[in-house]
Amino acid sequence: MAAKAQRKRTFGTHQQAAGLSGARRRVAPELPRWIWPPVSLALVLLLWAAVVRLGQYPEYLLPSPARVASRFVSAIGDGTWWRHTRVTLLESLLGFGLGFGVAVPLGWALARSRPLERALSPYLAASQSMPVIAIAPLVVLWFGYGLFPKVLICALVVFFPILVNTLVGIRNVPRELREVAQVFGANWWQMLRLVDLPLALPVLLGGVRLGLTLSITGAVVAEFIGADVGLGALLNISRGMFDTPLTFVALVTLMAIASLLYGAATAIDNRIER
Repeated sequence: MAAKAQRKRTFGTHQQAAGLSGARRRVAPELPRWIWPPVSLALVLLLWAAVVRLGQYPEYLLPSPARVASRFVSAIGDGTWWRHTRVTLLESLLGFGLGFGVAVPLGWALARSRPLERALSPYLAASQSMPVIAIAPLVVLWFGYGLFPKVLICALVVFFPILVNTLVGIRNVPRELREVAQVFGANWWQMLRLVDLPLALPVLLGGVRLGLTLSITGAVVAEFIGADVGLGALLNISRGMFDTPLTFVALVTLMAIASLLYGAATAIDNRIER
């Protein structure tokens, strides 16, 4: 009897401990999601500074974060940063708009027409085997060194991810909903506007997020080929001048723009899902 009573007391103690542990887990405050990017950035900067300090690298090889920040301030002060950044941002946004405007209607048409998909899909897939760095010189040769060829190169980079996501999203629309809309007399435009696009929007926005970040890559590639202004051109200029801190300024700016565009698309996606 004494042993049985002891087992009951032990079991009760374990239950109380488990209950207290669960309560602690429930009341433990959860860190806000926004805090993680600044924390990870701070860790990267600390690691970067430590590598430069311990390795004693020269500035032309690996500048310190403080030196890059100083060069960033001077580039903003003399207007260099904004003059190049605004051009790249304009090219990428216009290129994204052009690629999006072509990819979404074509993706919808491919999703709704099997013969059209069979006819075009092999060529669309094969086109992705050609690297944009190989196509860019031809585009510049055909259309010159103005704004349009750079926008076109961005659109070529953006086009395929958005096309695929549109195709997949439209294909995933339940057939029953389309049949109900057809019973009520919906035409193709009403079907697209009221059924297909709203239900395919979550998948489509995944392509938008990817396309926005890739548009920055397309703009830089186009500027590498032939441009005297833009962040891609600034990378060429800084490399020719052995101004490595300015190179890092351009790279950090490109990453910041891509992160902001991706974050904006994600915020829109979260708002729609809510």
